[in-house]
Amino acid sequence: MALDGSILGNCASEQMEALETDYGDDDGAEIGAVITIVQVLKQLDEDGEYSSTVRMRHNIADPYAAIGYLRAAEQTILRQLGAPEE
Repeated sequence: MALDGSILGNCASEQMEALETDYGDDDGAEIGAVITIVQVLKQLDEDGEYSSTVRMRHNIADPYAAIGYLRAAEQTILRQLGAPEE
């Protein structure tokens, strides 16, 4: 069975729509760093056991900057969960 890319495509499309809503009229705004993280599930047996692999791609030349963006994303998720600021 081929991979169904619709989940990834829908997520990217929703992100672009949100960016257009927030920054579409701002001539000074442009997309800089992009990171995609995808979990790939693979069924191992008939009992519903799966393996999980995480794949990541980014366009960031500096690996330390990439780590910083990942940490910023982590903090965003924690704020959404109502976790206290560090």
